[in-house]
Amino acid sequence: MKSNFYLVLDQGGHSSRALVFDACGRVLAQAAVAVATDKPKLDWVEQNPAELVASLRQAANLAIQALTQGQRNRLLAAALVTQRSSVVCWHKITGEALYPVISWQDRRAAQWLSQQNIDIHWMHQRTGLTLSAHYGASKIRWCLDHLTQVKKAHKHGYLTCGPLASWLIGQLTDSKTARVDPANASRTLLWNMETLDWDEELLLCFGIEQSLLPKLTATQSDYGLLVLDEISLPLYLVNGDQSAAIFAMGDLSSDTAYVNLGTGAFISVPWEKTKACPKFLLKSLVHQSDTAYFVVEGTVNGAASALDWAQQYCGLENLDRLDYWAKKEQTIPLFINGVAGLGSPYWCEMSSEFVGDGSKEQKLVAVLESIVFLLQTNLGIMSENGFDGSKIQVSGGLSQLDSLCQKLADISGLIVSRPQQVEASARGAAFWLAGRPNDWQVVALDRFLPSRQGSTTIKRRFLAWQQALQARLKRE
Repeated sequence: MKSNFYLVLDQGGHSSRALVFDACGRVLAQAAVAVATDKPKLDWVEQNPAELVASLRQAANLAIQALTQGQRNRLLAAALVTQRSSVVCWHKITGEALYPVISWQDRRAAQWLSQQNIDIHWMHQRTGLTLSAHYGASKIRWCLDHLTQVKKAHKHGYLTCGPLASWLIGQLTDSKTARVDPANASRTLLWNMETLDWDEELLLCFGIEQSLLPKLTATQSDYGLLVLDEISLPLYLVNGDQSAAIFAMGDLSSDTAYVNLGTGAFISVPWEKTKACPKFLLKSLVHQSDTAYFVVEGTVNGAASALDWAQQYCGLENLDRLDYWAKKEQTIPLFINGVAGLGSPYWCEMSSEFVGDGSKEQKLVAVLESIVFLLQTNLGIMSENGFDGSKIQVSGGLSQLDSLCQKLADISGLIVSRPQQVEASARGAAFWLAGRPNDWQVVALDRFLPSRQGSTTIKRRFLAWQQALQARLKRE
């Protein structure tokens, strides 16, 4: 019996990708189209809405063109995964975006948010999140307060605002109703973790009417017909990229920490819905169908973005030799990683800083180590609150760095596993589209074991980094 095939669209910070999977998780075709990120002002990060739509269509058409006609006939359904916390404001009737996509990295509303009298503990209990300008609510509020075109649409009843995923659904399908999945909705600070719905008190807190938001729909649902050049497919799944990524290898395991390393780095462990979330970490819904699946999550805002920053700061042409430098360099400064703000468990705005001198190459290694140190800080809190793990599963573009994986194994004392196919978000979405098959392909894994010498060195540097960070926090 011939199996069905599945198309997954993955819109990320650096590119839009399309992958076709069979029912066992094997990739049959794939394509990627680069997209730009604009930074017009300090703390402003935007993307061109039309470019994102065009790039997704182009990637999808290229992937499908790589299939035989027989393979195309076996395509059953499609999925869309996107960056969480990015938002769009658009015209309800025409679908036209009224302003560029405001990226999840954007913090333009941070000052406004800091002036609001909002109980952080109350917010954390309701949303699972901390109060941060990275999330959607303050971005939407900024648009309502500052953009003439948004104010006009609002006045005449033509405004819709919501996560990037909700706008892309309308642009890519024949659906006339604005809808969004729970994982992307949850990153707005307007969604209630207990009721799994928009929250009246949260909406009132930010002065945002529920009528402006998309309709909430389960992760797996009929989102409309995805119309491409040579084929149309039902869009049956929408999810956040990080939420989908942890299912890349199949169902979740309670003894595994899942780390996805992209523009930012995110570490997640499975968590019961009724179990309290550790202070300063996040509780995130990652999939909702008949059951709601939750994780506790830690966020490192500056991962690939921090290395990009360091490359420009140090004047290096590329990062091709980073693994070599990480093994070779002995005298390495410390790096306070404030790129895009200091994420969990600190949640504060902070400029980046090198502590100690070093060559350009040594400074780049220090930035790499800062990502590992921040991940370990979050993992330590998870372990203190009941996570008893034996391994870490990594994915995402940065996981291709052997030095990062080895340092993570050394500092955590856990085995780090890396699938040879590291693009996890699309694969995790395909796993659900295919019905969570028992024979989901476990791709070959690279394993990094903790080493005694490496553990001693990295833990000593981790202690020095913690002291330097605490000293910096006291000065802020």
